[in-house]
Amino acid sequence: MLELAWLIPGFPLLGALLNLAVGRRLGEPSSGWLAAAASGASFVTTVLVFNELRSLEAGERFHIEKLFDWITVGSFDVDAGLLIDPLSITMALFITGVGSLIHVYSVGYMHGDANFSKFFIYLNLFVTSMLLLVLGDNLLLTFLGWEGVGACSYLLISFWFTDKANATAGKKAFVTNRVGDFGYMLALFLVFESLGSIKYDDIVAGASTLAPVTATAIVLLFLLAATGKSAQLPLFVWLPDAMAGPTPVSALIHAATMVTSGVFLLTRLNPILAEAQVWALGTIAWVGAITALVAATAAVAQNDIKKVLAYSTVSQLGYLFLAIGSGGYVPALFHMITHAFFKALLFLGAGSVIHGMHHEQDMRKMGGLRKLMPITSATFIVGWLAIAGVPPFSGFWSKDEILLYAYNADAVGGKALWVIGLATALITAFYMTRQVLMTFFGKPRFSEDVHPHESPKTMTTPLIVLAGLAAVAGLLNLPFKGMHYLQEWLEPSLFGNEVHLDASSNSKILLALIATLVAVSAILMARKVYGTLGTGSFVPASGSEDEGKPMTVAQKIEKPILARAWGIDEAYSRLFGQLGEKLFHKFASFDRSVIDGAVNGVSKLASGVGTTLRVTQTGYVRNYLQFMAFGVIALGVWLLWRLFI
Repeated sequence: MLELAWLIPGFPLLGALLNLAVGRRLGEPSSGWLAAAASGASFVTTVLVFNELRSLEAGERFHIEKLFDWITVGSFDVDAGLLIDPLSITMALFITGVGSLIHVYSVGYMHGDANFSKFFIYLNLFVTSMLLLVLGDNLLLTFLGWEGVGACSYLLISFWFTDKANATAGKKAFVTNRVGDFGYMLALFLVFESLGSIKYDDIVAGASTLAPVTATAIVLLFLLAATGKSAQLPLFVWLPDAMAGPTPVSALIHAATMVTSGVFLLTRLNPILAEAQVWALGTIAWVGAITALVAATAAVAQNDIKKVLAYSTVSQLGYLFLAIGSGGYVPALFHMITHAFFKALLFLGAGSVIHGMHHEQDMRKMGGLRKLMPITSATFIVGWLAIAGVPPFSGFWSKDEILLYAYNADAVGGKALWVIGLATALITAFYMTRQVLMTFFGKPRFSEDVHPHESPKTMTTPLIVLAGLAAVAGLLNLPFKGMHYLQEWLEPSLFGNEVHLDASSNSKILLALIATLVAVSAILMARKVYGTLGTGSFVPASGSEDEGKPMTVAQKIEKPILARAWGIDEAYSRLFGQLGEKLFHKFASFDRSVIDGAVNGVSKLASGVGTTLRVTQTGYVRNYLQFMAFGVIALGVWLLWRLFI
């Protein structure tokens, strides 16, 4: 099966091509089921490859399957090949697994859309690009997938491009990610210059020869790339706006695929990270910790059901960077997997609510949906408990691992990082409880002409599956002897660069108890603040019966500055939309008058000289003989001068 690994990205690519050829003719829902079947076939193939890889000895779980010769220019020789190892297959498993569930969900969600088949073309291409990113055996092939998911995200976020907000959000995501891509390209050039190769097996073999300064420069450049793709400060601003796309897109981008690219890249390059100076890893950890805290505080004040989850995604991605910077690659991958399950569940659950509420997204106009949408509410509550870190749900185990690593990362300021991570966990449990209470509990606050209803089975079935996975995924890596399954599986891909903690059992239990108490306390606080919804305990929507009442505790918490995510996006708009625009106009003027002026001036000079000399071309032989005579005399004078002077 390892030799057939090309089928993993091949199936979704085939699905996209078939829908491109006959999708419109197939129509709805057949074109959607075709795309879902292609993604499902990719998942089945991945499972078969996983089983064969698992049957090998740990040291043999590193297989490169060459597809064809790709680029050969001088000493630059790159093949198109797939790297099959525990890391790539772990990524491929949840990309294809969660991706297939999202495809099935989309068949129901996109019902009636005029561009139904086109949506599934983009969806299949997105999965293909993401698989190419994680399976590529060199940095250039990874970059091809990296750019592919960027292009597909633009097409999917702005899918309903007739709405200006959607088109703008797509462009914003595309442009912001280009900033990170600049870092990726520079890092790629530096790796080739330093090691003479960009193949991952050569990087593993040669990383130890890198000077610490060189390794640090490579790490920081790749961090810039990861910051763009995985939405970290200061480049996180594209992700909340990406909510403009259809909800399945939000789930696909924000749960299991695109936003995990940066974390995957840093993990894949762990041999280089091991050679970098400690402060480079500290930079990764602190970027993650600050991003997690800032995004969590912004989520507290959002009223759009999808915006809450968008800022939550940014915050959870911050945890992953915190884990990487603390030397915890396994906790990062562990939380990435659990996050893929519960965040996909939450996004698809939000989509189900929006579908049942006839496209209403303001939580202030919801309430009381628990009885009207029982499957959606029950599964959403499972996702809430998982992300809030309530045991025994999956998020508790993976988040606790990250906090444990942060606490012990003394070289990068571990105790301070742990405090920030713990504070973020508290805020996470608070805003997620707020979301659940505002949406599913309390008295109904929607208008009489809205009749909420449960979603069709094509939408609820993926919710049930994801809820089950979100509940039990913690079993992948329990902190008990003999139950570190994920850690043992990933060891061949980490080459001994994972930090192995020697924390005592008492310390682990104490930290886990503190994290649990923090989560439960936050839930109780949120219940205290939002437990009487409908009587003015939330920030009222414009025109609601609660508008104009005295300020409540909730209103004191939900500061406008938090709703605007600390004004970071607005600052960018002022910088690039005002000062930046003026500066760019000056650059354009300089380009026209100086750069183009110089080029045009040379052209005009040459043209003028030619026009002047043209009068000497009379066509008479006597004139040409005169010129020759003058030339001979001049040459003779010059020779005499050189001879006697």
